[in-house]
Amino acid sequence: MKQLRVPKAEKFRLDHVDPTDTSAFDGKKGEAEEHIEKLRSKLDELQELLYADHRHAVLVVLQGMDTAGKDGVIRHVFQGVSPQGVQVAAFKAPTPAELDHDFLWRVHPQTPGKGHISIFNRSHYEDVLAVRVHGLVPQALWEARYRAINGFERELSEEGTTVLKFFLHISRDEQRSRLRARLDDPTKRWKFSPSDLHEREFWSQYQEAYQEMIERTNTDLAPWYVVPSDHKWFRNWAISKVLVEELEALRLSYPKGPDEPSKIKID
Repeated sequence: MKQLRVPKAEKFRLDHVDPTDTSAFDGKKGEAEEHIEKLRSKLDELQELLYADHRHAVLVVLQGMDTAGKDGVIRHVFQGVSPQGVQVAAFKAPTPAELDHDFLWRVHPQTPGKGHISIFNRSHYEDVLAVRVHGLVPQALWEARYRAINGFERELSEEGTTVLKFFLHISRDEQRSRLRARLDDPTKRWKFSPSDLHEREFWSQYQEAYQEMIERTNTDLAPWYVVPSDHKWFRNWAISKVLVEELEALRLSYPKGPDEPSKIKID
């Protein structure tokens, strides 16, 4: 998955990443679902092992433009895992109480405990994205948040949480197609919001904000993966692949359990 992981030493250019690129998958499109199904099964095993091992936690951060597929990743990639060990947090516009505190105040309680996976559907990164694009806070304030975010993620990592951040990269044309599809399908129409069109007007500003976000918060302890997401099947395969590889790298093991279990009498 090195092809998708943003290099630490190089200046990153988001516009050099093709949202339609599927070259990281060594096979044909028709073979992808078979691979994804195997990865789902493996992820299910690893999630149970993570829960039993109880020494590590995993935080998955999903960011992307509207229609990029954050909900789709949660539904398709994690469909086989036990709900007991996975939680999802969606960070929308902050409430008045949340605005009275620092921007990470509402984030800390949603981080995963040992043995758990937490998925952020949007995240603390909205506080260097939407607030920047729409001028909701002074530049000096959102600039300082990069340092706070890096410190926050470093703390999580040092305490045993694997932080995996995915930017779902779609093209403007693909977003247009997906918005149109929502309007044309009565079962999807509820997902459409006029705000989607309003945010679309700021496409270039968001691309600039995402690029700087990735550059300034891409660290060895909390790397960014830029996933070409115009093709949903590739998006799901790529994220599943990264998750499985990262969980395998933790070298998880089941607890020993009771000594001499054969001698335990069960009436």
